[in-house]
Amino acid sequence: MKKVLVTGADGFIGSHLTESLLEQGYNVKAFVYYNSFNTWGWLDTLPQEKQKEIEVFTGDIRDPNGVREAMTGVDEVFHLAALIAIPFSYHSPDSYVDTNIKGTLNVLQAARQLQTHRVLVTSTSEVYGTAQYVPIDEKHPYQGQSPYSATKIGADRLAESFYRSFDLPLSIVRPFNTYGPRQSARAVIPTIISQLLAGKEEIQLGALTPTRDFNYVKDTAAGFIAIAKSEKTIGEEINIATQQEISIGALAEEIIRQINPAARILCDEQRLRPEKSEVNRLLGSNEKLKALTDWKQQYTFAQGIAETIGWMREHMNAYKADIYNV
Repeated sequence: MKKVLVTGADGFIGSHLTESLLEQGYNVKAFVYYNSFNTWGWLDTLPQEKQKEIEVFTGDIRDPNGVREAMTGVDEVFHLAALIAIPFSYHSPDSYVDTNIKGTLNVLQAARQLQTHRVLVTSTSEVYGTAQYVPIDEKHPYQGQSPYSATKIGADRLAESFYRSFDLPLSIVRPFNTYGPRQSARAVIPTIISQLLAGKEEIQLGALTPTRDFNYVKDTAAGFIAIAKSEKTIGEEINIATQQEISIGALAEEIIRQINPAARILCDEQRLRPEKSEVNRLLGSNEKLKALTDWKQQYTFAQGIAETIGWMREHMNAYKADIYNV
C-alpha cells in the first residue's frame, strides 16, 4: 500500500482525488490549509467513515518546514495546492507568486531532500493562453495572459528544471477545465447553476463566445492516478482533456434548458476579463495521455452536468448566488 500526500486536498479537485485514491487502496495523507476554525474544506463533507481513513496534516504550502514535515515518509506526492481564481490574481498577484511558485519550489526541494519516489505537479490549460492551433498539445507555446497563468508557467518550468537538473522523478499534469460537485462559486458552471437554482431568471455572465474543454472531475482525478501509475510519464507534461469544446454561451443555454428554460442570459460588465487577458479558445489534445496511460473518459458532458446540478441542489447553502464571486 503506497502512502501518498495530496496537497490542496481540501479543495475541489483535491478532495475528489483524495476520495479516488482511498477507493483504490492508497494510504492517503491530506495536506489542508491551516485555519483557526480547524476546517478541512471539502473534506468536511465526506462521510465520517472516509474521513477516518485520511491522515490530515494542517499547514501552509508557502512554509518549507511544514511542507517537508508533511512529505516525510511519503512515497508519492500529488501537488494540487494553489491559488487559482483569475480575477483575484489581477489585484493580488504577490499571493500567487508566493503560493503557486514558492509553494511548488517547497515541494520540489523537499522531494529532492527526502528522495520522494514520485511527484505530480499540477499545471493548468491556462498556461497556453488562447489557442494558436487546435487541438492544443503539450508542444503548444505558453502565454501568460493573467498573473495566475504566469505563476503556473513559472511553477511548471521550476518542476521541469528539477527533473532535468536533479533527476527528480516527476510529471507535470495539465488538466483542462474541470467541473463537478464541490467546485467553487467563482467558476462558470457553478455560477450558472447556483443562479438558476436560486430562482433567478436573468443569469449574469461575462463573455459568452470563449470556448472551453470541460472535463468532469472524476475523470480528471482518474487522469492523475493513471499518470502516477505509469513509468512512461516521468519527465513528461501531460494534458487531461476531453478533446471537445463548447462555448460559454452554449454551455449556459444547456444548463438553462435543464433547470429553467424561461431564464435568459445578461452580460455583466464587471465579469468581463481585460481584452488581452481573456483566453478565447481552449481545446486540448488527450493523445499523449492515452498513449502513455490506460485513461479513458467515463463521463459524457451531459452526465457530468446532470451530476453537478443534482449535487448543487442539495448544497445550495455553500453558494452565494446573489453576488459576483471572484
